[in-house]
Amino acid sequence: METRKVQVTGGSTYTVSLPKEWATANDVGAGSVVEFHAEEDFLLLSPRREDDRVEGTMDISGLEEKHELTRAVMTMYVSGFDVIRLEAGRISAEQRRIVRDATQGLVGLEVIEETTDRVVLQDLLDSSELSIHNAVTRMRLVSITMLEDAVEALIADDDDLANDVMQRDDDVDRLWYMVSRVFRTVLRNPTAATEIGFPRETVFDYQSSARQLERIADHAAKVANLALEVEGLSDETAELLRSLQDEAITVPETAMDALLTDDSDEAVELANEARGHIRTVDEKVRQVDRHVRETDPQSAQVLGLVADSLSRTADYGGNIAESALQKAAPRP
Repeated sequence: METRKVQVTGGSTYTVSLPKEWATANDVGAGSVVEFHAEEDFLLLSPRREDDRVEGTMDISGLEEKHELTRAVMTMYVSGFDVIRLEAGRISAEQRRIVRDATQGLVGLEVIEETTDRVVLQDLLDSSELSIHNAVTRMRLVSITMLEDAVEALIADDDDLANDVMQRDDDVDRLWYMVSRVFRTVLRNPTAATEIGFPRETVFDYQSSARQLERIADHAAKVANLALEVEGLSDETAELLRSLQDEAITVPETAMDALLTDDSDEAVELANEARGHIRTVDEKVRQVDRHVRETDPQSAQVLGLVADSLSRTADYGGNIAESALQKAAPRP
């Protein structure tokens, strides 16, 4: 860390010199324009770039498996690259298909160039066009609805609804990758935080909560898949599962209300209310486990997994509540 003394020039202008090593490393010299970004008692400085697009190149010669190549594209996207160049001695037709499929699952990313040895992808949306608040709100709606529909598909023995729930998991994943990209962009570039309109700490809280919502959606898809294995639940079993589902969903719903409110006192009250429901969920999980072992031994294992997914949903809601409490806490 280096320190500088603030000077006063002209009687009213405050000036401070820049460290030469930093200026040289960032091509800042006489006549350069720098940007200042105020965050409460911090003042961040960065050089202004004519073209602030971040480009990255990856050699995909050895990536033939679908999951490997898909993961590579998603990693470059989430890392914040605006232009992604995928290169190889010769890119196969199968690799191109995988890249196009992966691109369709990511918000704003498009294929802009294809040659025999290169595929170029570009993010066509800038940070100011991406609302992390809207993305998290949408994730909340979709993931909670998925879980409700998954349990309904299990109880009603509705395979079509179960399959629909599993397909919706892709929508949540797209939003999750977008939120992660915005988060990493804000960490790297203070200008992005200004464009988005939220402090970096708030973006971190949103990203942490989005991760919990993505996990809830995964468990909804898991319950939907299990629903395809179970037929004909008794009325009592169905009622117990509905009761457990209602209580489990209350936790992330209340926790998200706490996270999104601007009233600190209300946020603390809602977050503690959400955490208080977790004990009730645990009691209902034990009740369901005892009931299915005694009355429906053939489906006991599957229904036990369903109860576990609902219990984990409540735990993820508890994590969101923790983020809400941190967001509402006084600043040191």
